[in-house]
Amino acid sequence: MKIKILKISLFFFIFTNNLIANTQYFKEGIDLFKNKKFEEAKFKFEQDIVFNPKSEMAYLYLSKIFKNLEKKDLEEQNLKTVILLNPKNEEAIYYLAKLKLAASDYKKSKELNDRLTNFCNLFCEKNKKLKIEIENLSKK
Repeated sequence: MKIKILKISLFFFIFTNNLIANTQYFKEGIDLFKNKKFEEAKFKFEQDIVFNPKSEMAYLYLSKIFKNLEKKDLEEQNLKTVILLNPKNEEAIYYLAKLKLAASDYKKSKELNDRLTNFCNLFCEKNKKLKIEIENLSKK
């Protein structure tokens, strides 16, 4: 009986420490990102993903880091991962639409913008401006 209680206690101790550790990685990543320490923040977000592969926000911040580092392929890859994890992530859809527009992929940008229009909540104003920008650039 004592061995069983010891095993259960050990399991909860290890499990609790892992939960605390992986939330700590994300928090540290946010702090580093705010201080523009992008390489260090990138490492923390990647650590968070190791413990929580479905960390939508870690992928979103990685995309923001790659945007700042001007690594468009990696930015796009992380935005697509966010959308895969949460198809209604307005921020990811908006920034992927902007990225596609910058790459002159008007069709994909419009498609993403239309998709965002269907459920926008926080990005409605930006979405409207992006729609006008897409229309103006696709006419040229």
